[in-house]
Amino acid sequence: MNMVKVFLVDDHSVFRSGVRAELSSAVDIVGDAGSVAQAISGINRTEPDVVLLDVHMPDGGGVAVIEGVTVETTFLALSVSDAAEDVISVIRAGARGYVTKSISGPELIEAVKRVNSGDAYFSPRLAGFVLDAFAGAEPAAEEDPVVDSLTRRELEVLRLLARGYTYREIGKKLFISIKTVETHASNILRKTQQSNRHALTRWAQSRDLD
Repeated sequence: MNMVKVFLVDDHSVFRSGVRAELSSAVDIVGDAGSVAQAISGINRTEPDVVLLDVHMPDGGGVAVIEGVTVETTFLALSVSDAAEDVISVIRAGARGYVTKSISGPELIEAVKRVNSGDAYFSPRLAGFVLDAFAGAEPAAEEDPVVDSLTRRELEVLRLLARGYTYREIGKKLFISIKTVETHASNILRKTQQSNRHALTRWAQSRDLD
């Protein structure tokens, strides 16, 4: 039986290498790319069965890749973000599934095989976003000027802080230094006017940002 042909798209080369190591025994990795332009060119050239697709990259993102590819393939988003708007936008663009980077190797292999067979596949809590969106009830957060003042990266750090991750763990998950995490945390505390991490966690939970 032929292996599923997979193309990796992520702007972090170390992460791509890790995914290769996890998947290479179960699927055929036919190429990888670290930018939107490289991804579109590589996917069109190799015609993979499944594209593992990062959602956010410096020169664009998953949606831009999906829109630029001209060959028949299946997209599975693989992202650090579990924000509803990210999940919905990439699914609306045409991806068959969405999993977060906390997924295990065996689970990722299963996800690749499932979307290749025509099924949809989502990390557990993400399916609800898609069901709500396509039922015409896309979740829309109430406008909150404080939340709106946070950058996308600050929101990612905030969610991880609220879930109890240490600065070191957050740095590893987001591929940034501990010092950068500390800077983001300081900015978040200042913008939200919270005095410490515990207060910040309660603040985030009260706004469903955890």
